[in-house]
Amino acid sequence: MLRLFSALAVPPEVGERLVQAQSGLERARWRPLESLHVTLRFYGDVREDAARDLDAELALAGAGPVGVSLSGVGAFGEGRDIHAVWAAVIETEPLRRLAERCERAARRAGLRSERRVWRPHVTLAYLNRPDPDAVARWIQVNNLLSVEAFALDRFGLYSSHRTAEGSVYRQEAEYPL
Repeated sequence: MLRLFSALAVPPEVGERLVQAQSGLERARWRPLESLHVTLRFYGDVREDAARDLDAELALAGAGPVGVSLSGVGAFGEGRDIHAVWAAVIETEPLRRLAERCERAARRAGLRSERRVWRPHVTLAYLNRPDPDAVARWIQVNNLLSVEAFALDRFGLYSSHRTAEGSVYRQEAEYPL
């Protein structure tokens, strides 16, 4: 089984700007520059035969370059159950269409439909039972984070491997847009 997701990699020059916001929360597991991405679809644990089918379907998903802009920050969860902080990605029609194409590719490959609502973002850190007031202060300090549109001409299929330090991602395939 492979734990898979499709995503747009954040270019290093954009990632450097995001790394500047990665401070001010105790015990946060800040994501390294090379792990910053916009998830298009999380597939979860996938059998290798289904992964091959998914790869073939994703190869057909591209529809031209996608512009990505970032504006603001937020958190997933509430109270002591906040588990991540992120930079918000402005949802555009081309970006949404690409995410929908990744969803259709999953269904054609025999994978289950995603039940969660897609919310484009770049995860900056994972948290474990943080002080909610500290998270609120971090959001307030960083809420003006903004990155003007940058164009991406490819997306990838990534595997996720859990380690004691957090998940490590490896690009398994790359597809032109």
